[in-house]
Amino acid sequence: MKARISALKLLLLVAMSIFGLWASSMVLVVYYTLKLQALPFCPLQKGPGIALDCYAVLSSSYSEFFGIPLELLAVGYFIVNLLLVYFIAFGGVRLAKASLRTLFGWRFIGIAIVPYLVFVELYLVRAICLYCTLMHIAIVADFVVISYLLFYKKFDVMK
Repeated sequence: MKARISALKLLLLVAMSIFGLWASSMVLVVYYTLKLQALPFCPLQKGPGIALDCYAVLSSSYSEFFGIPLELLAVGYFIVNLLLVYFIAFGGVRLAKASLRTLFGWRFIGIAIVPYLVFVELYLVRAICLYCTLMHIAIVADFVVISYLLFYKKFDVMK
């Protein structure tokens, strides 16, 4: 099956979603499934100021939305990203065009939420979760890539 977009564009559209999916899945598996408090590379670190402490962030009252862990929502977010990219690359012309518009809107929702999540970590919880930060970076990079392809490179799914 031949993609309608170049391998480089496909790689750009997929890379950060896979990275974000990995980070959110790590939190789900290690913290929520295995019930470990310390995640790899994110030690429990108490002290004055803002700490590098995934446990503080993940156990805070802000870590859920209507009882659903934000990491589970992040896994869903990145899976939807990947599905839309698949439809852009391999779907019919109408599906690809609709998926491209939907992907931009979907990624816009993601980027709109990131400042709130960063605010919660820095000012309310006073701790940073490394994996959450990696997901935030992936979401911002996703939005930058899709915006660049749509508005500066005149990304055309007809090709």
